[in-house]
Amino acid sequence: MQNDKVKATGRKKAINVFVLLFGVLLIATILTHIVPAGEYARVDMDGRSVVDPHSFKQVESSPVSFFQLFSAIHTGLVEAGDIIFFVFIIGGTFGVLTATGAVDAFIRTLSKKLSNKEKWLIPIMMLFFAFAGAFTGMAEESLAYIPMLVPLAVSLGFDVITGTAIVLVGASIGFTTAIMNPFTVGIAQGIAQLPIFSGIGYRIVLFVIMYVVSVAFIYRYAMKVKKNRSLGFYGEGVTYDVSQQIDDQPLSRTHKIVLTCFLLNFVVLIYGVLQFKWYITEISALFVVLSIVITLIGRLSANQYIEAFMKGAAGMLAGCLIIGLSRATLVVLNEGHIIDTLLFHASSVLDEIPSTMSAGGMFILQAMIHFIVPSGSGQAALTMPIMAPLADLVGVTRQTAVLSFSLADGIGNIIFPTSGYFMAGLALAGIPWSRWAKWILPLILTQFAIGLIAVLVANLMHYGPF
Repeated sequence: MQNDKVKATGRKKAINVFVLLFGVLLIATILTHIVPAGEYARVDMDGRSVVDPHSFKQVESSPVSFFQLFSAIHTGLVEAGDIIFFVFIIGGTFGVLTATGAVDAFIRTLSKKLSNKEKWLIPIMMLFFAFAGAFTGMAEESLAYIPMLVPLAVSLGFDVITGTAIVLVGASIGFTTAIMNPFTVGIAQGIAQLPIFSGIGYRIVLFVIMYVVSVAFIYRYAMKVKKNRSLGFYGEGVTYDVSQQIDDQPLSRTHKIVLTCFLLNFVVLIYGVLQFKWYITEISALFVVLSIVITLIGRLSANQYIEAFMKGAAGMLAGCLIIGLSRATLVVLNEGHIIDTLLFHASSVLDEIPSTMSAGGMFILQAMIHFIVPSGSGQAALTMPIMAPLADLVGVTRQTAVLSFSLADGIGNIIFPTSGYFMAGLALAGIPWSRWAKWILPLILTQFAIGLIAVLVANLMHYGPF
């Protein structure tokens, strides 16, 4: 009954992203009938395609028809096929990891060990969820742990908001700084023709800063509630049994080996990317191998492996369709030959201001777009084909453009009501969006300020390799 209620509440409050994206697609089609067509020449530079800033010229107009509007959806899915299947494979592998029970057992074991050490609960649990967000792109998967952390937090003298924030804000820290998030930085860097996961050092620094600031904010609030419980919020329409014990699911030797293999996978991934310049295809192959290895270690049958992989991949379906629909918008802009015209006028405006301010403008623009496109991979597919060449034109490094996207995307995940999983999480905890927004707004503003400063500094230091 509780799950049904969560789903119903989520559908009621969340704005349908597909409707919004189709609206963007429709606007793009209309623009092809209004905006003059134009083209830049592209030149090859160190293996990547770069816009020649002095080559813009107007060409014959080719407005997109009503039928082409709908055919662009299929074309967009086909053109984004490499990214879509990459996401399916990563999701499938995480599905197999989940089926082994290793992650769930680890979280339950950690929560139980911290149940009598309330001062360590917030920093340690948030660190785990932050790592999960940074390396696996944990978002929707975090919802399963809200019913576990909320009653634990309440029983320790905190409140529902504290327990929910440990999960949602924790995962958001990692997703935002995206040390090796395959669904945001991985996709965005691929589109921008940057080496996959390059620039990792700067993102690690940002991870530490975001983590410290966020933990301090939540810890300070939690301690106020512990001293005066009347300051806390204890949910609406959802009752948690704070006396219930965390299920005893011990972390077995098999679970430890599975988790070790999962961590080693990222070591191999980093080595492959740095030493052999691995790209999406090679990374996908590595995750398929990982899924088979942890299947054997976890003693899953062939049928269980396939079912778990399919379930994990199925969880990525909505995100993959968003990627395809986002690419459809670019298909329309390209077929109408107006994407370069938009680039020309945007760069003309930005040329009047220093490139540092241009980088800040990209960050703010990405934050606004994220309200419409809450999917990180979908936003990468929609914006990076435009932002990468725009960065070249206005003197901003492509790596800075990717950073602008990833930071703006992650921060918005825990405040914008268009984020479906976030709204579902609030419904699960019984927290009205207005109550959450009022509480978390100071942290969100602080994170946006850190993000803006990080982008400005990145461009000043020519954050690269290019």
